[in-house]
Formats: sequence, C-alpha cells, structure tokens
Amino acid sequence: MFVDSHCHLDRLKLEEHGGTLSGVLDAARARHVHQFLAIAVTLDDVPELSAIEQEHDDVVISAGVHPLHQVDPEPTVDDIKKCAERYGAVAIGETGLDYHYESVSREVQYERFTRHLIAARELELPVIIHTREAREDTLALIQKHTDPAVGGVLHCFTEDLDMARVAVGHGFMVSISGIVTFRNAEHVRELARAIPLDRLLIETDSPYLAPVPYRGTSNVPGNVVEVAECIAAERGITVDELAMQTTANFYRLFRAAAPEAPEGVREALTSSGMLNN
Repeated sequence: MFVDSHCHLDRLKLEEHGGTLSGVLDAARARHVHQFLAIAVTLDDVPELSAIEQEHDDVVISAGVHPLHQVDPEPTVDDIKKCAERYGAVAIGETGLDYHYESVSREVQYERFTRHLIAARELELPVIIHTREAREDTLALIQKHTDPAVGGVLHCFTEDLDMARVAVGHGFMVSISGIVTFRNAEHVRELARAIPLDRLLIETDSPYLAPVPYRGTSNVPGNVVEVAECIAAERGITVDELAMQTTANFYRLFRAAAPEAPEGVREALTSSGMLNN
C-alpha cells in the first residue's frame, strides 16, 4: 500500500484525467494507493475538501493558509483552530516560509506561520510545512512553537541535509516528491538516501511536479508510485519495504487518520509494531 501524503485534490486538472475526481482516485487505487491527504491552500478551501472527504473514505484533509497565498484578513489562531475542528482536519497547513518569492512579505509570512504553529500546538495536531530559502527562521520557529511528541512534516523538501537532520531531531518527518526523479535533482536523491527510513514520507503535491516519465503533465496521486520506486532504488531496498514503512510513518504522524486506515493495513502495521512506534 502507498499513501500520497500531500495532494491538492481540489486543484487537479480533471479534464486531463477522465473528467472526474472519482476516476482519478480509482486509477490511483488500482496502483495500490489507498490513502490521500488533501491539502488546503486557504481556509476557504476547507469546506470543499471536507465535501471530498465525505465522498471518499480514504481521503483526509488539512486546514491552513499557504505562505504565498494572499488573504485578507489574515486568519487568527482561533480562526485556524475553529476551521480545523469544524471540518475534522488531521493536520494544520500547509503553512511555512518561502523567501524565494515576494508575493507575500517575509514579515507577513513569519507572523502567519507563527499563528499556524500555535494553533497546531494547541490542537495537538501535526503541522505541514512548506519551506524554501528560509532555513534559519523555519527551524527557529518550529523549535520554539512545536511539541516534538506531535511533530510535523517538511513537505516536498529540497533544502539541505543539515536542515532535515535538525527537523528530524525535533520530531519531524521529511517528505519527498516527484522532484527526486528529475535529472538535475541529485541533491534530492541524496536526501532520499540519507533521511532515516522511519522519518520519511512520499507525496505527489499533485497537480504539480509530475515525476519522470510524466514530467510536464498535470500530476495525479497515482504517480506517488514512481516517487516510491525511485527512492527505493536509491536506497537499495524493495518498493514493498519503502511502501510499508512510509505508510506506517504516515499513520504515526497523522494519528487522527489512523482509525480510517484500511482494516488489513491497520492490522498489518499494528502486528508488526510499526504503527505504535
């Protein structure tokens, strides 16, 4: 079983994939992808994501505002908490810091990220972090505001290994996307080899960042299999081992999703001790 730990189901280009979300998800299920975490970009997205979740037993959702998305007014800590609680989000995010672009000022991003981290800590939910060219501020804020026992994930991670190690030491996981398959992404393959296996997640970030051999097309959750195959090859392990461990990691981090895991998967992970570690 594979898990797509980060996908934007409300933003998929369905006209390129049969026209329906059910069709896209069925195609992923046929490739043994049986859990999807649908990620919010704004709090306004969450009701639509919740409706998708209600239609599909294997979809869970997050609640948050992307660092580069302009919103007015800025959500308060209470706004974030109330949205997450109302719609049953299993995580807060995606949130974080992106200093590569200037569409939202660094000051606004910093304060927004801080409010998300506080909300996540108060709700005891993991936080999904987008970070780009903001190493020091990202690490300082997660170390100040997050509980290592709850943790979170650095999603679609492409920064340096030292940053990943610091985050892992603070209870975080690191998620690798289809970028790992890109010809010029040796540094991401290095990360994929070096990150402890029990701290690794896989994702598509669909509809973005389709992996080789689909690069240049609209990405879909089923393509998480290509991500897994590439990482398994880099680590010298079987795809089955990579799939089982990243699935266990997902349910350990996103604990609110664990009761929704397929029964056979839940039993296998529990009996192996992977789900409880």
